Amino acid sequence: MKPILIDSGPFIALFDSDDRFHNEAVSFIKSNHRPLITTVANITEAIHVLEFSKKAQSALLRWLSSSSIKIEEIGADDLGEIADLFEKYSDVPMDFADACIVYACEKNGTNEIAFVDSDFEIYRLKGKKPFRNLLNIKQKKKTANNRCN
Repeated sequence: MKPILIDSGPFIALFDSDDRFHNEAVSFIKSNHRPLITTVANITEAIHVLEFSKKAQSALLRWLSSSSIKIEEIGADDLGEIADLFEKYSDVPMDFADACIVYACEKNGTNEIAFVDSDFEIYRLKGKKPFRNLLNIKQKKKTANNRCN
């Protein structure tokens, strides 16, 4: 069974009940039976955005520590390929957490991600394969209300 990568946005939405994607994130986690993978960069980004609530930050970390979500290691040997992604998408722009998810998708042979960030509609895997969002949301223009963008 192929894994699903999970970006920062769904983590934020899970632990911020005011997030516009909260219900979708909760539904996704409750109904998903496939392996999930994320990166430390995405956890860091989610913790940063959740800085308004130490309770939410702690809850996210405790949930991750008790879940079966795999944390994909990004090491020094991987940084050159991540830099290549930065250069390829220099006009988007791509942040480090997004680049780590794209790279982890390549490493794990999947194009399926749970995300709220519309930039993933622009990014492509090698061979120009688009990403498929398993969060089941319609992308909207970025606004100040969508804190993870």
